[in-house]
Order: sequence, then structure tokens, then C-alpha cells
Amino acid sequence: MSYVHDVGGMRAGPIHIDDSVEFHDAWETKVFAMMRALVYNSVFTLDEFRCAVERLEPTTHLAAPYFHRWLDAIERLCVEKGILTQAELDSIAPFGRGA
Repeated sequence: MSYVHDVGGMRAGPIHIDDSVEFHDAWETKVFAMMRALVYNSVFTLDEFRCAVERLEPTTHLAAPYFHRWLDAIERLCVEKGILTQAELDSIAPFGRGA
């Protein structure tokens, strides 16, 4: 089965890589640190995280910026692992997600 992220060998035009910055906004560093801390503390594995990113809805995967996909995956895993409830996530949604 092929997922939306699996575009190897497909013709979709050139990939433009911006090597000038690793993070485009401060909130991205926090998402990166959260993922590393959660993996380091065995809340979930790197493979589980990768799989959660790959399980995003195709429209989300294609439209969302890179670290928004990471945040979506972290949120999904925290709910699946019982760290947070969906209601808790919904209650903080009005505070925004960064960019």
C-alpha cells in the first residue's frame, strides 16, 4: 500500500531545498525538542513517530508545513498513549499552534 508521503520515483517536479535555515520560526524548535524528549523518555519510539506522521490525512500531509505535521503526530501519539485526552488538546487549541 502506498501512502501520500511515498513519492519515490514519481514525477512531481523539483524539490527546492532551503539550506539557509534549519528552523523558520521559534515554535519549530519547541516541537523538535518535544519530539526528542518524548522519544528519549520512551513515551513513544522514533518508528512510532514516523508512522504517526505517515498516517496523517493526505490533505493534511500535503498542505501542512513540515513541523505542523510533526506536531500533529505528537498530538496523535500523546492521545493514543493516554498522556493527554482529546478534550485536553481541544481546550488548548484556542491558544494557537505557532505559525
